[in-house]
Amino acid sequence: MKNGVNRTLYRYWDELRGARPAPNRSEIDPGRIRSLLGDTFILESVDKDTYRYRLAGTRLCSVHCRELKGRNFLRGWNDEDRMAMATMLAAITEDAAAAVLGIDGHTERNHVLKMEMLLLPLEVPGEGRSRVLGASVPFERPYWVGMHPILHQSISSLRLIWPDERPYFLKGELSARPAIRPGLRPAQPPLVPDAAARRQVRHLTVYDGGKA
Repeated sequence: MKNGVNRTLYRYWDELRGARPAPNRSEIDPGRIRSLLGDTFILESVDKDTYRYRLAGTRLCSVHCRELKGRNFLRGWNDEDRMAMATMLAAITEDAAAAVLGIDGHTERNHVLKMEMLLLPLEVPGEGRSRVLGASVPFERPYWVGMHPILHQSISSLRLIWPDERPYFLKGELSARPAIRPGLRPAQPPLVPDAAARRQVRHLTVYDGGKA
């Protein structure tokens, strides 16, 4: 994770979950992440083709020049990226993986906005992991952001983090909970593994993580 907003959000989520694969939706306290709210969102899993925005921050909506609440997160991707995104969201909701993505946002004037997106599972009692906490943050904010809407997005990189992994920026930090959670395998290599762990899936480069 390169973006400070995403690192802070991941630390908060990781602290809340403790020894569990994911925290409960009700445990998210907006006051604890007040400075991040403009870039964050929450998705609701409706079915395999629909992940609806339940909440979307003001800065995120400004980038898209529209209100995102109620829209399907899987809209606005080409067929190949939409399939990759749906598969990734299934890994998040079914297997409690987290995901870090490089995203390119494209406007009608062929502007490209490079962003980093973080997606994290949330539990809802009686529903399972039916919510996804996320953030999408531009690396830069050129003059045209908020003037020309993002019409479609593409994936430039994708990295899954499995529940037994510790991202590189958390390694070495003091933690009250065990490094290995009950029922999970030992921690795997850091966020950026060596080239031997890299493989190509369609048009994306995938790095093997803590789940074979």
